[in-house]
Amino acid sequence: MFKRKSIFVVMYSIILISFTIYVLLDTFVIARVEQVVQAPESTQETTTSNDTQTETTTANIDDNDIIQESITTTIEQQVTISENYYSDGNVTIELKEYREYDTTIYVAEVILSSAEYLKTAFAQNSYGHNVVEKTSEISERVGAILAINGDFYGTQEKGYVIRNGVLYRDTASSDQEDLVIYKDGSFEIINENELSAETLLENNAQQVLSFGPALVINNIISVSENDEVGKAKASNPRTAIGIMDSLHYFFVVSDGRTSESVGLSLYELATFMQSLGIETAYNLDGGGSSTMVFNGNVVNNPTTNGKSIKERSVSDIVYIG
Repeated sequence: MFKRKSIFVVMYSIILISFTIYVLLDTFVIARVEQVVQAPESTQETTTSNDTQTETTTANIDDNDIIQESITTTIEQQVTISENYYSDGNVTIELKEYREYDTTIYVAEVILSSAEYLKTAFAQNSYGHNVVEKTSEISERVGAILAINGDFYGTQEKGYVIRNGVLYRDTASSDQEDLVIYKDGSFEIINENELSAETLLENNAQQVLSFGPALVINNIISVSENDEVGKAKASNPRTAIGIMDSLHYFFVVSDGRTSESVGLSLYELATFMQSLGIETAYNLDGGGSSTMVFNGNVVNNPTTNGKSIKERSVSDIVYIG
């Protein structure tokens, strides 16, 4: 009798351990592609050379004589690129480095002529679960000028996912605070308990990022000194996005978890972004995910454990391109 009981306990333990391992693998490792997505077409020119257009007009001089006059107009598209600057007439980006709270912070100030240049992209051009790729790799594939990691939607089962005007997930997460980027480029912070994903789409939402929390609303800090994401440490690498006014954005990434750069709390990040004059700011996935790519180069020092500097693969990016 005792022997049977022991066997039952052993078998039950094996089944329980196996199930736990499967759940962990399914949550964090096993990739499931649910939909292959065509990446947005680049709105930038692939060349910096001057473009030439030729227009032909026809004028009648008399009954039999026709003179064709070729009028050649040269349109010069001036593209300026340096280590910390990009401008092409539609997109202007200036990269600056700050030192606050014993932490190195990278700030890309972005001014656009149209909201069409603000986009998102999925890892491996696929929407799914645990489908990942490095920020720099996604950035290169879509031709991004500037990119930061997104909300890492792929490790969550709930939370709205709207990307480039397409609804992929409409399952609300309780009390989840989202950033909505509308077709005109404006920002709004919403709670998933109060608005459906379908309503947001009807209201011309282009992107809905579901991580959070909101850092600044109406230029007022919206987190307390004790707020944190889950059980994360108070000081971390961070990624955030903000808007100052119409088509005027800030992409922010901080280093952290090293002796050279401690990292930021949410309150410190919010305070810093408020100091820039940002109207609305939102926290994106941080820690080892925090990465900024500008002109094809990773500009910060991504790290998960503070011992090695390398990118973590993520499920999505926010970019200019």
